[in-house]
This record gives sequence, structure tokens and C-alpha cells, in this order.
Amino acid sequence: MTVDASSSPPVRTGPRGPLTGVRVLDLSAYIAGPYGCTLLADQGAEVIKIEPPAGDNLRKYPSTLEAESRAFLGVNRSKLGAVLDLKQPEDLAVLRGLVRSADVLVHNFRPSVPARLGIDYDSLSAINPRLIYCAVTGYGEQGPLREKAGYDQVLQAMTGMCALQAPAGAAPQIVYGSVVDYYAASMVAAGVASALYEREKSGRGQHVGVSLLRSALAMQSARLVWARGEPREVGRDMRSGGVTGIHPTREGWIYLSANTPHFWRALCEKTGLNELLATDRYDSVRKRARLQEEILPKLHAALAGRSALDWERLFGDEVPCAAARAVEDMFDFPQVQVEDMIARFEHPSLGSYRGFTRAIAFRRTPGPDPFAAPALGQHDAIVRAAARASHHDGTGARHGQD
Repeated sequence: MTVDASSSPPVRTGPRGPLTGVRVLDLSAYIAGPYGCTLLADQGAEVIKIEPPAGDNLRKYPSTLEAESRAFLGVNRSKLGAVLDLKQPEDLAVLRGLVRSADVLVHNFRPSVPARLGIDYDSLSAINPRLIYCAVTGYGEQGPLREKAGYDQVLQAMTGMCALQAPAGAAPQIVYGSVVDYYAASMVAAGVASALYEREKSGRGQHVGVSLLRSALAMQSARLVWARGEPREVGRDMRSGGVTGIHPTREGWIYLSANTPHFWRALCEKTGLNELLATDRYDSVRKRARLQEEILPKLHAALAGRSALDWERLFGDEVPCAAARAVEDMFDFPQVQVEDMIARFEHPSLGSYRGFTRAIAFRRTPGPDPFAAPALGQHDAIVRAAARASHHDGTGARHGQD
């Protein structure tokens, strides 16, 4: 797709997506709300990112790119971009004009802020009763923490993720990669899609609530089971330990999983450790975890004979494994290429770059081609014109593919 780096809207080429024709107003910042909207854009929705004059704070995050934040580019693909100062009456009127023709609005303000700005659910649903209004919060919209700012790693620490990530007796450890934010983004996309589906039956929009607290706990559903009579300190770590994990090789590191009898046998045979199969001391995951101090020295000595990539090839499909790679290796990784997960983008100030696209594969309606995240205010004129059109005719103009 050829992308015009000017203020004119990108013309989305390619097939329809399941959400083609849906207009989304993205007022959110950072990762959870914005990436949730990007997942909707991947599916064909027209997403208009509304930023304050200072821009989304993610634009200011550390980056080795000079022209733009790497994080902002990765989180905000395939959106039009406009600047509105919602504290100014004229800009608030522009937003309200857009709401008339919008299907979805997403924000991540603290619960008390929307009413102060005049963009709470009750106010906007009075303008457009079909509006799906998604509020992304740290802790939900009720309770003692409702006004507390939510951040990925704060929620990790609060909900036990950091404690369980650490080895026994060691200091709690962060899971890097904004995992709570990205899981919340998936909840945004899923919740909005479900609300749109329900609207087709009822004709009415609704409020959708997503919080980082809900997302952090949802990720731990398998741990959040407490049977009557169990002590507080009951073991909740599901890691099998021992053989299952990352191990050193002659060159590089490899992750191995050999929990089933079939995989354990294949691992022993491939590494020449048939002696471990000759005894019932190691014939279950529990036994191997308990006796890992006997097994691991022998396994590591065997793995030292080859590189991680060599072992990966040798194990093939018989032992679940992966050599530990750098993320840069994924850009040209054969499986990623075949699945069409990386696209090339043209940005008005950065120029050409490659990035991820299409987290979901739809066979019949895969969605239009992606385009680059917008520069700050890149499509101001177009968005304001759409707001005026919505105010006059109640429908608004759709840009791109219908």
C-alpha cells in the first residue's frame, strides 16, 4: 500500500475486515487502550486517535529512534490522528460532533475525569444512544482505589505476579514486556466486539469496563483457586521446574519442555541420557522436579556438546523447545514471514520501517492493509471536517474502505 505522508487520509487497500465500517474514537494513552483500538483497526475499523496538545505520553518514552517513539509506532498503527484540547469548548464541540457518527469511544481517564470534561457515558450516550463506550481504568470504577492511577508493573506487584515469578526465597521479579497492558488491550478489543454484536440485536450501545486489575487477575485464573480448608501458603506455582526451563548449551540458551512420558523419552534419547530412562526414579514430572539436582548436571553436560540452534534442529518436533533468540530475529523468521505478521510502513517523519500487524487471522475477511501510526495532529483538518459533517447530517463521512 502506498501511504501519503501528508495530512490526507491513508486510503486503505486490501480486503474488508470484520469491523469494516465501524468508527472508533480513541482517546486513550499509553498501551492498554491504544493497542486495544489498534486491534480493532487491524480488523478494518476506522480509528481516530484523539490526543491532547502535548500528545500521548507514550510519544515521550525512551527510544533510539530520533523522529518518533518506537513504542508509540508499535502501539498505534492504522489510525488517523488529531489533536483536541477537551478543556476548550470549541474542541469539546468537535469531539461531540464526532460522537454523533461514532460506533465506539475508548478512553483511559480516571473515573472522575470524564464527567468533569463532559464526556462521561451518560452525556455521550444522550448524543448517540448506539455508542459503545469503553472505559479503561487501573482498578475499576468503584471502590477505594478507583481514582488511583494504574500501571502495568504496579499491578504485577500488587496481584502476586512478581512474587510468583521469582525463584523460591528470592526477591519478587517483574515480568517485562507490559504483559498486563497488552492483555488488557485484548480485553478492550474483545469487550468492544461483543458489545457491537449485542447492539445488532438490541439497537442500543452500552458502557464497557476494562481494568488493569481485572486483567492481571484474569491472567492468573489458574492460580486463583482456593479450596475450603486449604492453608494460605498452599502452593500455587504451576511450573514443573527442573527439566522444563531454559538451559545453557555450547553456544546460546535453549528452552526445553519434557513433561509427558513421550517427550521425556525423546529428550533422553536425543541427548544420549538413556540411563535416566532405566530407572523409575525419574518417571514422572513430580519426581523429576524433586530430583532436579541429580538430573540437571547430566543434562547440561550433554547440552554442552552442541549449540542451541543445533539442538533445536535435532529435537525437531519430538521435544518441545526453542533456542532463545533476540526479538530482532523475528522480522525475518520464516514462520513469521509465511504467516504475514510483519508489514512495511511509511511514516511522515521517520520514513520506512517494518512492524507487526494483524494479531488475528480471519480467512474470509482478513482486513485491509495497515498503515503507520500518525504524527501528532497529522489528520486534524480531516477529523474536524468529519465532525462538522456529523453535526449537520448526523452520519459523518467515512474515510477509507467501506
